[in-house]
Amino acid sequence: MGILEKISEIEKEIARTQKNKATEYHLGLLKAKLAKYRAQLLEPSKSPAAKGEGFDVMKSGDARVALIGFPSVGKSTFLSLMTSTASEAASYEFTTLTCIPGVIEDGDLQYEFGAAEVPCKKLSTFHPFPFQYKGANIQLLDLPGIIEGAAQGKGRGRQVIAVARTADVVIMMLDATKGEVQRALLEKELESVGIRLNKSKPNIYFKPKKGGGISFNSTVTLTQCSEKLVQLILHEYMSTSEIFNAEVLFREDCSPDEFIDVIVGNRVYMPCLYVYNKIDQISMEEVDRLARRPHSVVISCGMKLNLDYLLEKLWEYLALTCIYTKKRGQRPDFTDAIILRKGASVEHVCHRIHRSLASQFKYALVWGTSTKYSPQRVGLTHMMEHEDVIQIVKK
Repeated sequence: MGILEKISEIEKEIARTQKNKATEYHLGLLKAKLAKYRAQLLEPSKSPAAKGEGFDVMKSGDARVALIGFPSVGKSTFLSLMTSTASEAASYEFTTLTCIPGVIEDGDLQYEFGAAEVPCKKLSTFHPFPFQYKGANIQLLDLPGIIEGAAQGKGRGRQVIAVARTADVVIMMLDATKGEVQRALLEKELESVGIRLNKSKPNIYFKPKKGGGISFNSTVTLTQCSEKLVQLILHEYMSTSEIFNAEVLFREDCSPDEFIDVIVGNRVYMPCLYVYNKIDQISMEEVDRLARRPHSVVISCGMKLNLDYLLEKLWEYLALTCIYTKKRGQRPDFTDAIILRKGASVEHVCHRIHRSLASQFKYALVWGTSTKYSPQRVGLTHMMEHEDVIQIVKK
């Protein structure tokens, strides 16, 4: 029996098993087996394979956004509408098979997009255009439509999902006329390859050891996992890796699935925006219901509705900060911002300007919302906020 057949059998057994106290250990073992087989499925083949078309894009800019969805939901229409690019769009599925970079313009602002659908033999030579918004260069990857079973490699799905794993934010484009079916299927496909949407990493300490058996501790009361279940999962998953000794510390009440994610170690946690397109074809009540769902935005590419709000939400989910610099005796330079992640300090700004600047740092003057008064003299640990202005003084 192959790996795909084993995965299918385990999934069927999990589906038909009732969830209660009596079956929690059995379900935990099944989930550990499932995670083990899925990890084997995602491992690259060791046998030499015939050369084929590559599928990757050189990362550029300050952030990367992956546009993912089923065929014929409006991804290419969205790209063509927002950019000056003529990405082929039609009413039939799998219209997009190539990558077409483009530039979008909105009044005085210019946004540049690059899509990640290039049929090329050496994609290392491909340089997509970034998307510029509020001073940040953001790379948009317009991926080909994926189908059910993409995680097992159907329709080049594994390559598409592998590119999505490298993104900072996922935009899941959905057809509003098809309800919640597409969203559930896409979440299942991404979940099976280790992409966790709108979730934070479980606060569990896990470290394999050379001896001493399994050491289990928790700082909180556990309602979903027990020490016996943790040991069963570890023995089942780690039997193939020849590791039977580990230290486990639960710092929050986590489920067996979250514990398995920590053991596997290759999970990617990223924010996701669920974008419902074609809202002009459904009722106002349905539009209101979809818009009120968490992490959701409703748009219509056909009627150009709510696209500005989508860009604002995208900026919020990227959690970027623009920092402007100022020379002594001169006005701030608002034309060239330093783009950092939210929560960056003055030290991060110094490293972005030059790697040796932090060692020569004396103090900094900061204007903006992060200070009690302007200008405020601060040190390296001062936390910067969006659109702050900084003047660095060296020793």
